[in-house]
Amino acid sequence: MTQSALHPTPPFLIEAARSRSGDDPIFALNAEAQRRAKAGEAVVNATLGALMDDQGRLAVMKSVFEAFAQVDPQRAAGYAPIAGERGFLDAVVGDLFGASELARASIAAATPGGTGALHHAIVNFLEPGQALLAPEYYWGPYKTLADHTRRKVETFRMFDAARRFDSAAFERALDGQVRTQGRALVLLNTPCNNPTGYSLDAAEWSEVTRIVRAAARRAPVALLVDHAYAKFGGPGAERWVEHAAQIVGEALLLVAWTASKSFTQYGARVGALVAVHPDPAERKRLDNALAFSCRGTWSNCNHAGQLAIGKLLTDASLRARADAERDALRKLLDERVAAFNTAAHAARLDYPRYEGGFFVSVFAPRPDEAAAHMRASGVFVVPIPGALRVALCSTPARDVPRLVQALSAALSATSN
Repeated sequence: MTQSALHPTPPFLIEAARSRSGDDPIFALNAEAQRRAKAGEAVVNATLGALMDDQGRLAVMKSVFEAFAQVDPQRAAGYAPIAGERGFLDAVVGDLFGASELARASIAAATPGGTGALHHAIVNFLEPGQALLAPEYYWGPYKTLADHTRRKVETFRMFDAARRFDSAAFERALDGQVRTQGRALVLLNTPCNNPTGYSLDAAEWSEVTRIVRAAARRAPVALLVDHAYAKFGGPGAERWVEHAAQIVGEALLLVAWTASKSFTQYGARVGALVAVHPDPAERKRLDNALAFSCRGTWSNCNHAGQLAIGKLLTDASLRARADAERDALRKLLDERVAAFNTAAHAARLDYPRYEGGFFVSVFAPRPDEAAAHMRASGVFVVPIPGALRVALCSTPARDVPRLVQALSAALSATSN
């Protein structure tokens, strides 16, 4: 039976869902680049955020698959505990904080990758209608997650005139949120920010901790470190922990941990949200809240993945092999970073400090036009507000000169 054209069926989707796009623009650009490459065109595809080898194949770590092969099928086939496998959660906390006081003050919940960790932070530390705070250059799905959970995103200027982290803009924005919302959730993707590749240095971290501690004396403030790319940071990148530790006891420290990048396991969807607080009673409340969110969304996570990654983190032999394989991949990426910095400086491209990570962003006044200009010559990057995001994780060093040449030509052609 059909509804009469004179009496059209009311929309089934709620109003907020009717105008949503089902396409991710990055995946759409990647698909176009792949189609043109398969047709025989010499394409440089610097769009998708996955680490590829110089032959264009997904970089994988053999030790990870060995760990999966060693998982007991009887355990893997069963449901994981709602909040996650205890051995896995303890291993994640140990990976972040070792046996320090921070580790003893931590609780964690398993999530499907870092995205799940971000979801849990947004729904548990912000009321509906409130906004998370992020730098103006942030991973696009932050907004998707906020919109989907009836929250918002507010941003602050990320770089000052010297192309350093704009701590004054951050302080103004955080003070504003404390006044208007009575609480704040700050998302900082560092080391190796996506999309800029920027990592806070010691002086910048010192300013961040000062600002967060001052705000936390007036309202509840949670600082979430999005740890996704941290294992690919430059020298000293791991020292963020020493700085972030200074807020514990005044603000809430959160870490979104994921195996996607550090173990090249994008498909396994293994991650965790870690929360650090010195008060055992507050930790229990946090533990309960995160477990409730697990049950209310995905119920429980990939059991085989938790068991395998937990073993990789705790078995000395497997971990040593995984670390060595990751070091080789980091060396591959570092060669691309060095090649880009050399060529980009020579071409006088305007971009922030870039020492490691999957991405770098080149500032552009008209990014959509510049990206289209580059696509016409077979070079694919992702336009974002104010810049062009370049995925060096998927770009061999031999292609970097052509990539930089295309960036320079596109920026010159679209600067007026």
